[in-house]
Amino acid sequence: MLTPDQRKRLEKQHYRMVGSHSAVKTCGWTKNMIKGQGGCYKLRFYGIQSNQCMQMTTSMSCANRCTFCWRDLKAPVSKDWKWDVDKPDFILEKSLEAHHKLLEGYKGHSKVTPQSYQLSKTIKHVALSLTGEPITYPRMNELLDLFHQQGISTFIVTNAQFPEAIKILKPITQLYLSLDAPTKDLLKQIDVPLFADYWERLNTSLNYLKEKQQRTCIRLTMVKGMNMETLPEYAKMIMQGFPDFIEVKAYMPIAASRERLGRAYAPLHEEIVKFSQQLVQHLPDYELVSEHISSRVVMLAKKKFKKADGWHTWIDFPKFQQLALAGKPFTTDDYLKKTPTSLVGISGKGTLDREDPRYRHKKKNENKKE
Repeated sequence: MLTPDQRKRLEKQHYRMVGSHSAVKTCGWTKNMIKGQGGCYKLRFYGIQSNQCMQMTTSMSCANRCTFCWRDLKAPVSKDWKWDVDKPDFILEKSLEAHHKLLEGYKGHSKVTPQSYQLSKTIKHVALSLTGEPITYPRMNELLDLFHQQGISTFIVTNAQFPEAIKILKPITQLYLSLDAPTKDLLKQIDVPLFADYWERLNTSLNYLKEKQQRTCIRLTMVKGMNMETLPEYAKMIMQGFPDFIEVKAYMPIAASRERLGRAYAPLHEEIVKFSQQLVQHLPDYELVSEHISSRVVMLAKKKFKKADGWHTWIDFPKFQQLALAGKPFTTDDYLKKTPTSLVGISGKGTLDREDPRYRHKKKNENKKE
């Protein structure tokens, strides 16, 4: 799947290749939590412990060349699986091994919290969202079974170009579908798809998403000046998939995406909040629930998750593992957990604080003048 030069370049970027088509890379939030600097938005929204989460993919290839993606133009793209198929048990074993090796250097780090580092040695969650389109791996369901047998929750992100893979996917902890634009022409401009029937594939994927009985989420990646309009059209597409949750997240200018877009296209958090507040007016079944300012993301949830004692957007992971392994039908409602009250609500704060590079630069200059 990858040339020797591509592998070498990815290794320099701290990827670790696993077999012929998979890869692991430690998430920045995993490192942050080990150092006692807080977890990612999935901790706030769903209760994932970031220091126990492995970020990986089962395919380095994708069927899109999204303008906002950090992948460069040399990254592999394909509409079909053309490579060898590594065994699921090999992928699991070698991915865990690679992840642990990437974290070994943190053991003696001066800022590391010993307890948090110790916990990081036990992986409890896997985010299949690193790069490429992981859902195309032909033996994905077998790999999911192995993760669940190991007590590891499963989160998969798909770009909605492989609807049949979505249809046959076994129950996972949470399935994400990327909705990058609400119209055919705009989707082509932003995602640059390889498939000629990309729009039909997206719509079929939304239909299959709606049929899923376990947790689902639609993610909107907002690019300023490109896809932050046409709110009724977004609402129509969202209702077609009718996910349990919606994440509205800002495009972040990182890696190769800076060559295509850059900082001017990155919305501030307050702009994401405003967009979300306008969007929810078109979605009577949903409410704004929480935010993660550093990640510039807002989470909406179906109103049914708001119980008498508060919101229940967190995940009862042991219960999910029990249900997944039992082999009997179950639904999202069967593994809900109460969200801590302190993590609910939109603060009104924006990114004009220490998280915003422009503000840091401004403060630095002001301090010099003083």
